[in-house]
Amino acid sequence: MSNHLRSSVDRFQRGVLMAALACVVVAGLAACSTRDDDLARFIADTKKEPGGRVEPLPEVKPYQTFVYDDASLRSPFMPASANASNFAVRPDAKRNREFLEQYSLDTMKMVGTMQRDGQTFGLIQTRDGLVHRVLPGNYVGQNDGKITDITPSKIDIREIVPDGLGGYIERPAALALNQ
Repeated sequence: MSNHLRSSVDRFQRGVLMAALACVVVAGLAACSTRDDDLARFIADTKKEPGGRVEPLPEVKPYQTFVYDDASLRSPFMPASANASNFAVRPDAKRNREFLEQYSLDTMKMVGTMQRDGQTFGLIQTRDGLVHRVLPGNYVGQNDGKITDITPSKIDIREIVPDGLGGYIERPAALALNQ
């Protein structure tokens, strides 16, 4: 083939390639414009619809002042007036401690009762697995807990705990039988 013919074929192939590329570009632009046409139509339709009514803002009520008269009230930063009963309850520091007072109440559990010579004993198991007999009047727990009553289902205890204001209060507690 001659050079002249070869260059003509090359030009023809380039022209076909350019025409195909132009068709792809035009098709792409046409596809984009149809999406934009849909958007423009939606916006125009929305603008034609009547607008909604905007609710008015609620009325703002004027601020009402309040006068705080604290001259006759107790200061919240000072303890309440000392109550004689707060100082009547105190742990006995001179009393000899009993064996079960070294354990906290939450580490002990009641495992039963036992009667002997007309007396009802409570059976308490400590965390080391040992079972101890107790009677009303015995002390248990780390808060000066005194046993007040023993029934087949629980042991009632009265503890003496700090009230946070320099005094002490009595608090009821119990060890219940776990079935």
